[in-house]
Amino acid sequence: MVPTNLTSAPVFLLLGLVDGTDAHPLLFLLFLGIYLLNALSNLSMVVLVRCDGALRSPMYYFLGHLSLVDVCFTTVTVPRLLAGLLHPGQAISFQACFAQMYFFVALGITESYLLAAMSYDRATAVCRPLRYGALMTPWRCAALVRASWAVSHLHSLLHTLLVSALSYPRAAPVRHFFCDMAVMLSVATSDTSAAETAIFSEGLAVVLAPLLLVFLSYARILVAVLRLRSAGGRRRVFSTCGAHLVAVALFFGSVLSVYFRPSSYSARYDRLAGVVYAVITPTLNPFIYSLRNKEVKSALKRVLRWRAAPQEA
Repeated sequence: MVPTNLTSAPVFLLLGLVDGTDAHPLLFLLFLGIYLLNALSNLSMVVLVRCDGALRSPMYYFLGHLSLVDVCFTTVTVPRLLAGLLHPGQAISFQACFAQMYFFVALGITESYLLAAMSYDRATAVCRPLRYGALMTPWRCAALVRASWAVSHLHSLLHTLLVSALSYPRAAPVRHFFCDMAVMLSVATSDTSAAETAIFSEGLAVVLAPLLLVFLSYARILVAVLRLRSAGGRRRVFSTCGAHLVAVALFFGSVLSVYFRPSSYSARYDRLAGVVYAVITPTLNPFIYSLRNKEVKSALKRVLRWRAAPQEA
């Protein structure tokens, strides 16, 4: 038995990144370039981690999965963003809207747990270097990644079911470039207090759990660094952990500024912040991790030489 008549389901109108009905071809080209750069850089990182034997450590194992999540994360939202820049007011069906929201929330939560797993890995490497190989085994790393994916999809399913069960107008304008959970709650015509309470309390635990693990991991790292007497040892620790700390600050800072903020902020702020954590941060991650990483640079050179060798022959 079908609970809802699909022909009478609401249709949502995505108003896009910029208010108004004019096309923005320059912004279209800008975000298209960012998206292509995101796909190229993140997929290159995935290929490097898979193919190069020198990148078999747990840190690069997590980084490979993070890059895969990042390219999927932007693919969920950017195509609609690009369409809205050329043709504002794109219609999206009820099913497509909540499918987009489901995958967006699931991938976002997965990224937060992967960042937490990477911070645990860095803390183990700095604080317990002699037992690092015994603690961060391939089985444990794979278990952390699988748990990140499983927990994120369970949480996302709960959030999506709660929000999709609300009532919506027949043609609801959405002042965003994708079906964001907070925006959909504001569009609903039925009472959202119970859904907001459940989502906020459950979502707070989802965000704070990995964030707490990050804080605890870096507290351990800080204590270990303060115990080091050599300046060279401290520099090595900071160079190892600095890139990850920047990625954590960008991701969690932008997410917290949107979902745990005063209600006085405007929809324009939500859209700009959404660009940061849904488009900019996933694009910057591979560069943050690779610009000062000699192992990644060496692996890239080896792959390029390997690709060029048959042509020269």
